[in-house]
Amino acid sequence: MPLQFPEAPSMSLQPRKKRKVAFEAPSNASKGKAPEKSKRSSAVAFDVPSPKQKVKAAATTAKKPVESVPSSKFKIVAGSYEKILIGLEGSFPDPSSSIPELKPVFIFPAHVSSVRAIATSPEGGKWLATGSTDEIIKVWDLRRRKEVGGLMHHEGSITHLVFPDRSHLLSASEDGTISVFRVRDWVLLRSLKGHKGRVNNIAVHPSRKVALSVGKDRTIRMWDLVRGKGVASVKLGKEGEIIRWSRNGTQFAVQSHSTIDLYSTDMALLHTITHPSRLHDLRFHILSQDREVLLVAAEDKKVTAYALPSDTKQPPTIVAEFIGHTNRVKSIDTLEVALPMKKTMTLLASASSDGLINIYDISSIPSESGSTPSIERIAHYDTKGSRLICVALADGAVSTSTPISGKKRAADEDDDEESDEEVLAKLPLEDEAHGSGEEGDEDEDDEE
Repeated sequence: MPLQFPEAPSMSLQPRKKRKVAFEAPSNASKGKAPEKSKRSSAVAFDVPSPKQKVKAAATTAKKPVESVPSSKFKIVAGSYEKILIGLEGSFPDPSSSIPELKPVFIFPAHVSSVRAIATSPEGGKWLATGSTDEIIKVWDLRRRKEVGGLMHHEGSITHLVFPDRSHLLSASEDGTISVFRVRDWVLLRSLKGHKGRVNNIAVHPSRKVALSVGKDRTIRMWDLVRGKGVASVKLGKEGEIIRWSRNGTQFAVQSHSTIDLYSTDMALLHTITHPSRLHDLRFHILSQDREVLLVAAEDKKVTAYALPSDTKQPPTIVAEFIGHTNRVKSIDTLEVALPMKKTMTLLASASSDGLINIYDISSIPSESGSTPSIERIAHYDTKGSRLICVALADGAVSTSTPISGKKRAADEDDDEESDEEVLAKLPLEDEAHGSGEEGDEDEDDEE
């Protein structure tokens, strides 16, 4: 069944009607702590913006779109099985070197259960969203280390989070729904229903007009993000665990256990990659104008790069392996950053059950096929035993100062409404923050 893309502006959804939205703002008592499960029923109800707020929001839309320029500083955020959220800041202190320095900024328990999903907003990396088996999506302001609150719309574990742009957040859950939130005021725009059972993963097309999802019901579903409804469903015959669009949107990948099926937009199966071990994550990356690779994280303790020939009749081949972990690699992400000498490089971050966050230079992948090199990490951070589940990269620095005010605050708002949320105190870096893991000595995969 061909995938028909809607001809309309991307992500133009509006709330169906004026409604109250379940959104829990952090209190003084809970500042820096994970919310208790029993507090779900006491969520604060916020109305949609008042007419005055709407006028202000409408005025900001007239501004020119912000161009995404690589920053010389970047953020790494990882979630763990022990409920811990770990934040690092990366920079290049030596102008003559392309080796980043990683500095811990925060380490604290963010949820009452394991942190299963994580996402950072693009174009500045202001927002961080985290999802857990406690059924709550926590929202954080990374620039000021502020906890904004919790989104309570799902009735099952959060399985995936994605910011398709800096204005919207999509979430998937075991309750079988996909939620679409507007970032400005965290209004729920749509709750997309169609999957029977758990939704495993979402992939938004580069046009931001459509999204694909896979779930426990062994189907791929296509969603019109312009109108907020399902438009197609295709049976896979197996449970898709992860789905990803290529960077140019001409093909997509569906991962299931140790296999990856590559499809064109008309649902023609192009290739099937069978990896030697179980897969946990994958990302497309463009190396050059005519060269794209598929990066896969797996049980074999490596991140493997498969070259995708421009001629789709040619099969993908392994061109590099990123090494340095001693246990399964659970999650990966990529980010383009600026170097001090006005050059750019693309970083690959990997998070593993061994507690390590490794950083690699993707340009180390050879330009021509031949032997398969083993690429060493250029930087790493040891969380000292945390079983990491998810990782995300974002550009820009994490503020370690007190809240800003006045004109500087107004300039830093990026069209988002300021509220009276509590400002997080400086978060602890003690080893105790990692937790002993006594509550979950079983393998994290047993919970999936």
